[in-house]
Amino acid sequence: MRLATLAFAAAVWLPASAPAQQPSAALAGAGAGAPAASQWEIIEDPVIRDLAALDRIAPFEDLAPLWDFADAPLQKDVDAAIRRLGLDDEAASHRLAIALIDLTDLDEPRVAAVNGDEMMYAASLPKIAILLGAFEKIAQGKLPLDAENELLMRRMIRESSNQASTELMTRVGKEYIARVLLSPRYRLYDPRHNGGLWVGKDYASAGLWKRDPLHNLSHGATAMQVARFYYLLETGHLVTPEHSLQMKEILSQTELGHKFVAALRRIRPESNLFRKSGSWGTFHSDSVLVERRGRSYIAVALSNDSQGTRWLERIIVALDGIIFRKRS
Repeated sequence: MRLATLAFAAAVWLPASAPAQQPSAALAGAGAGAPAASQWEIIEDPVIRDLAALDRIAPFEDLAPLWDFADAPLQKDVDAAIRRLGLDDEAASHRLAIALIDLTDLDEPRVAAVNGDEMMYAASLPKIAILLGAFEKIAQGKLPLDAENELLMRRMIRESSNQASTELMTRVGKEYIARVLLSPRYRLYDPRHNGGLWVGKDYASAGLWKRDPLHNLSHGATAMQVARFYYLLETGHLVTPEHSLQMKEILSQTELGHKFVAALRRIRPESNLFRKSGSWGTFHSDSVLVERRGRSYIAVALSNDSQGTRWLERIIVALDGIIFRKRS
């Protein structure tokens, strides 16, 4: 059934018959223009149409329901950190979005977010969606996991190579990647939470396929949906446990030592980091799974400011301190 969900022919944005679930106020900060009563309806392919109907009656299990694990003490700590960093106004103006997930107990993650469902332009960060699409196709036997494709994936993630990303998108297919993100299995782009991961254009001057329907972004993300990607990765639910481990290895050993990585290598060089970032113009983003001394957490930050890189360096130091404070 999982692979069948990725085989549909088309998707279209239609009004829903009932209001969509609204994001949690503590985690959301959704864009003001987001439709309040819309959802994806899958058409044309009879299998997907039936699965969509089944999902409405008996929803597919959400394997990363992070919104259900909002933790008030952790949220208080994150809010206080933002105030100490002097970034209150930036958060209030929706130019900054953050998610922090404490993975001390994988079955009971502790979740905090600021503008967690705010969708922003995220530049190269959504290349993680291409990685997922590639491994879904590999699992189906439609893309070989050969040396050439593995090199493309490593260059795309570790070097953030636009050439490798565009070539891999061509091999996987932009529509296919969107299908994976929209599938009931993942819901990494979900209008009930103001969107999420989206890759609708080559990482080149040309190659536009389709901007996301909620915010008209070619490469977008929300902090919570990126955090869900890493949570699914860590719990072995991206494709299969074996494929999750392969993706995690590709996300290690980044060659770009800035933002989160620059700060963590300076203050916590013993940390194991699994990471993807993005920058373009005033938009700066980073995401990381951190493992150290038997503990782990996920941190995501998206920003829209010329000083965003500096913000992210300061933010990750504060978030790391929250997780390890009094627990070292």
